[in-house]
Amino acid sequence: NGHKLNHRQFHLKIRENFFPVRVTEHWHRLPREVVESPSLEIFKTRLDVILGNML
Repeated sequence: NGHKLNHRQFHLKIRENFFPVRVTEHWHRLPREVVESPSLEIFKTRLDVILGNML
């Protein structure tokens, strides 16, 4: 999957608050059909469906 984000461990706690560090775990949990959406609009629609199912 070419859409995987790198998740690294840091020695300093402050770096854990950086945006790329916070979102990688959530990104990897998304279903493949959401991550591999062909456009931003389709991505948003699929993400809304997934998040709506979680409530």
